[in-house]
Amino acid sequence: QAQVQESGGGLVQAGGSLRLSCALSGRTVSSYDMGWFRQAPGKEREFVAAINWSGGSTFYADSVKGRFTISRDNAKNTVYLQLNSLKPEDTAVYYCARRSRGSTFYTKAPADFGSWGQGTQVTVSS
Repeated sequence: QAQVQESGGGLVQAGGSLRLSCALSGRTVSSYDMGWFRQAPGKEREFVAAINWSGGSTFYADSVKGRFTISRDNAKNTVYLQLNSLKPEDTAVYYCARRSRGSTFYTKAPADFGSWGQGTQVTVSS
């Protein structure tokens, strides 16, 4: 059973940066396409970014394109999300998950992902 652990969240001022990490255990992360999602209070979980198993393909939600960067280090079984130029509306709990076999790489649906972690809180002050 794959396990996911997110880390790296915190409190930052608007315009600041954070780097989130997602460590996968139980399975080699290189076997999976991975994604980052976020959920703000009272809102549904939304797609942020995804990366394919090799790191050769990525795609982003329009709201974060040009500010966030997803990457991976398969030797460390870790996926990263670099958050730059943060805005107060980026405040949320951030989750990573592995894309389930059989779904398209460009899916943004949380239901197409599994092995959710506990998430890491990102708070951006204005």
